[in-house]
Amino acid sequence: MRTATSQAARPAKVIVGIDGSEQGERAALWAAAQADASRESLCILHAADLDRIARFASFETVEDLREAGRERLLATEAAVRKQFPSLDIRRRLSRKRPVSALHDEAGPDDSIVVGSRGLGGFSALMLGSVGLGVTAGAAVPVVVVRGESEWLRTRRVTAAVRGATDRDWMDDAARQAQLRGADLKLVGVRDVLARATGTARPPDEPQPVLPEERSLTELAVALELAFPQTKVTAEVVECRSAAKVLVDASRHCDLMVMGGPRHLNSRSASPGRVTHALLHHSHCPVQVWPRRLVEGDV
Repeated sequence: MRTATSQAARPAKVIVGIDGSEQGERAALWAAAQADASRESLCILHAADLDRIARFASFETVEDLREAGRERLLATEAAVRKQFPSLDIRRRLSRKRPVSALHDEAGPDDSIVVGSRGLGGFSALMLGSVGLGVTAGAAVPVVVVRGESEWLRTRRVTAAVRGATDRDWMDDAARQAQLRGADLKLVGVRDVLARATGTARPPDEPQPVLPEERSLTELAVALELAFPQTKVTAEVVECRSAAKVLVDASRHCDLMVMGGPRHLNSRSASPGRVTHALLHHSHCPVQVWPRRLVEGDV
């Protein structure tokens, strides 16, 4: 049984940002379920932006905001403990802006969870600026909790695979499936117009195995060998819109996992077009893994 936190070395932790919104509270419960299943600690963080506000606000205003932040953290912890009474929980009130606070709190083995939008959002389909900023610049995996946000619903994890360079985070996608006792489905997308560049074949001649299909199948076999308790399947979908394929797939899984943009400086990169669309419109939580530029990437 896990006990209260101490000053001793801590295990890897799940950090969840809250702001008092309904989406933030849902994210906190999702993060708690993740931390409980993976035997990690949970850090509930509220960034009050006091360093900036103190430049123009009165001392009383700053103290009121500080107290409101403490109450928000206590209330969220109480809600989490009702469902996860033995979870190792730490509260953190930061004076920084939300994106910086979440990035700075995360160690190399940690992960970050945020809601789909905060108190400033306008639509359930829109990703808040904090969620987008955290995802774009994080050096650790980030989960944006949106859509059907139950931690376990369909017993499927879906991984959006671009190619062999995604292998660096695929083991974690398999671990996410293993934690849930779920299947893992690898989904690749091929532009339907690519077929038009080939020569026509007689109707009775079988279609050749595409390189994308062979690569994805080999990856599925390798993952199933590494995680024998997890069923891994692979599918290459031909379409005109990769974003639409992935958004549709998100209706049928508990978590969508994907790699972030290829970049050298994780703090300055922006999500690609497909990632951006999925973060805005997914029907389930989305985990984005940071990736470093490797030789041959463009």
